[in-house]
Amino acid sequence: MKLIKATENDIPMIQDLARRSWENAYAGILSKEQMEFMLSTMYSQEEIANHMQNPNYHYFLIQDESNDSFEGFIGYEIGYGKETTKLHRIYLIPESKGKGFGKKALEFLNKEVSERGDKRIILNVNKYNSARKFYESQGYKVYDEGVFDIGNNFFMDDYLMEYLIHE
Repeated sequence: MKLIKATENDIPMIQDLARRSWENAYAGILSKEQMEFMLSTMYSQEEIANHMQNPNYHYFLIQDESNDSFEGFIGYEIGYGKETTKLHRIYLIPESKGKGFGKKALEFLNKEVSERGDKRIILNVNKYNSARKFYESQGYKVYDEGVFDIGNNFFMDDYLMEYLIHE
């Protein structure tokens, strides 16, 4: 597995990987209308390009070197809060789950965060998303929960999780 820094040229691939992942991960959780709304706003060309203009926001593509395919991506923001990095996005296409890509991507993130001096990684995960169990297996813990109005009369009902970097 290799992580490759994404550029604006990679936005269509990120959009495709997000859609393929979301159609699997959120099929029984979100309505088709909410999924389309979120994908069209959170993963628009403009939104991702804006993230890439932020020097603290990083996207990396997750590549399976054995078959030269892209299996997912990770997007995170260093310095999101005091000594805190926010993992905004980590998604794998369904065929890639269970192969260690997510674990290796989080290990990469831990190293990046530690090298930059942050002590904590936070993320939001939908309360009904099985990814919560994956995060817990990697040392993340729920520290709060929240319901977030994302517009168009849609809401995200999430657990807020954190991982503390131990040096």
